[in-house]
Amino acid sequence: MMLDHYKSILAKKALPYYLETKTRCIKADLKESEAVLWEAHDRKEAGEVSLLDVKIEIATRILSHCEFCERRCGVNRPAEQGNCTVREPRIASEFAHYGEESVLVPSHTIFFSGCNFHCVYCQNWDISQVKSGTWIPPKKLAKLIEYRHLQNMNFVGGDPTPNLDYILQVLRECEAHIPVVWNSNMYLTEESMRLLEGVVDVYLTDFKYGNDTCAGELSDVSDYFAIVSRNHLLGEQHADLIIRHLVLPGHLECCTRPVLQWISENLKSPAVNVMFQYHPEYRAMKNARIDRYLTYAEKQRVLEIAQEFTITLV
Repeated sequence: MMLDHYKSILAKKALPYYLETKTRCIKADLKESEAVLWEAHDRKEAGEVSLLDVKIEIATRILSHCEFCERRCGVNRPAEQGNCTVREPRIASEFAHYGEESVLVPSHTIFFSGCNFHCVYCQNWDISQVKSGTWIPPKKLAKLIEYRHLQNMNFVGGDPTPNLDYILQVLRECEAHIPVVWNSNMYLTEESMRLLEGVVDVYLTDFKYGNDTCAGELSDVSDYFAIVSRNHLLGEQHADLIIRHLVLPGHLECCTRPVLQWISENLKSPAVNVMFQYHPEYRAMKNARIDRYLTYAEKQRVLEIAQEFTITLV
């Protein structure tokens, strides 16, 4: 069934994963090397150190040679910034969002500035490609999440990935019995996915492209399809999935078809949201293929493709 775990949390029949991880204690020494901490993290032998604290310590170590996303810039943050332009986490806005998928609203969306993608058509370019936002101490944001206590806490951007260590620190300070939603382009490293296991309840993903050529041309990323498809498989193993696919004009056969086909053939029962709200934004006017709205015929064709692969749309 779709979103079983998420619905169980809302019904108070299950705990959010982060609360379980916070109270699960394993054998570990936080002063050990990063490699030794990873061994303790994966072994999960019963002990006296919070598993969440181990995740935070590992994330802090990674921050000094940043490899949260598959660009693997290796910069020493926050002294330096990588491709994402993020040094210290900066929050562009946070509010009760009623425009997400119906099962998620009202959602406490927390928008981070900066992004590891550089989409020429970015709808949120003013926060993803421009330095903006405000530093909020983790404890203060945690208390704000508890105060709002909406349907879920929804970490988005830009993209949340460059802020993974900070988000874990926020969760350490938080006690809200609400699901954690990771709203992302899913261009994470396997190490980041391991850190998010036992933390994220729902991956709200953005599966953009059906091939690497379009990904490189439109978002300036490499090895896109292998990385993002891998992370969907990993995410499905330990959380619920809601997959968004923004339909791009002129990209039905090269992107929409292969994305929906892959979902149909490789995932169990994800919720899929095919989105038709594309509009030319940011630098899209420099690309004739996407410098327009979708046609009615394109929208109808997408629905036919979804039906062909028996995709259940939400």
